[in-house]
Order: sequence, then structure tokens, then C-alpha cells
Amino acid sequence: METIVSPSILSADFANLEHDIKRVEQAGARWIHIDVMDGHFVPNITIGAPVVKSLRKVTDLTLDVHLMISEPKKYIKDFVDSGADIITFHYESQSDLTFDIIKEIKSYSKLAGLSIKPATPTSAIEKFISYVDMVLIMTVEPGFGGQKFMHECVSKISDIKEYARIYGRDDLFIQVDGGINDATAKICTKLGANSLVAGSYIFSSSDINLAVSSLIG
Repeated sequence: METIVSPSILSADFANLEHDIKRVEQAGARWIHIDVMDGHFVPNITIGAPVVKSLRKVTDLTLDVHLMISEPKKYIKDFVDSGADIITFHYESQSDLTFDIIKEIKSYSKLAGLSIKPATPTSAIEKFISYVDMVLIMTVEPGFGGQKFMHECVSKISDIKEYARIYGRDDLFIQVDGGINDATAKICTKLGANSLVAGSYIFSSSDINLAVSSLIG
């Protein structure tokens, strides 16, 4: 499977989002990663469903929405209605409602993703592997772009790859987010990642085409 690059608009020019999205689209990106932060689950506030709805009007790329918020269950329908194609939420946010949230996302025929922070072991989410479409492994502490890749997290990729084998989930997307560049991308894909989120590496590059292609590998 070719690696799916999902550029994070957290590092894009917010005054020219349509322009930046068109640039990465032309460079070969297939998804657009949208980080939603509430200032509570993570110490930052970004954007919400209205911006996702606006972006839906200007691109046909898959909108890969990453909810870094405290009570994701309250907002699933808002993001479905805004045009999200993939909705990923954090296991740590409402762990007791994980099955319910997955079920709700999939009831709208959207892809359901489950993310874990660096401190959360993969064993915590093994029982959900049969139900989700994607697992997002954070290799930085969620909340801000431009952080350094945490190498101690990469073993989680192998863990999830093994869970996918055990549960017959060859179709599982294993996504990695945090400190992704051409070097760390190779580490992740070698271990089994098939989707990479990159923000500053792509949008700060003097050659976006080259930056995106270097991650596809």
C-alpha cells in the first residue's frame, strides 16, 4: 500500500487555507489533516466544525479530522454534517464511551479513528482494533505543531501492526502524527505505518512537491 500523506493544516497559512490545500493536493497528498483542539484536552485552541464545512467546499480530498477535545461524543454529528470523511478521537478523552463513539461515527458511514497519546500503551486499545478503521499513534504530545519526534513511541507501530494481523485487519490504517519528516517517515513506514501526518515539514518547505513525495516513499 502506498503511504497516504495527510498534511496538517495546523501549519498552513490560515489566511490562505484554500491556496495551501490546493498546493498539497497538486503535490500528491490524498488527505487533509484537520486538528481540532478545545484548550481543555490539550493546551491550545484551533478550529471547529464551521471551518471544516468551509474546507469541504474547496476540496474533494479526504478530510481527516482529528478531535483533540474532552467530550468528542457531543460533537460527532457536527463534524459529520460539516463534511468530515474520517473522524478520529482520543481514547483518553472518554475511554468509557469508546465503543459508543466508534459506533456513532460509523452509523453515519464515516471512517472511525482512535488515537493514543505517547503515555498510553497500545494494550489499552487492543479490544477496539476490530471496530475502528484507523489507529493514530501520537509521536509528540498533542497540542502544538513543530515538536520533536519521540522515538520511544515507534514500538507502538509494530504493536498495532501485530494487532491488525491477529484480528484480520489488513485494511487498518496505521497513522503516525508528530515530528514527521523524510527521515522519521522511513522509520514509521518500515514498522508498518501507512498514513503519515506532517505539518511544518510540508508547509515550511521551499518545495512542497518534494516534501510530500519524500514521505510517500
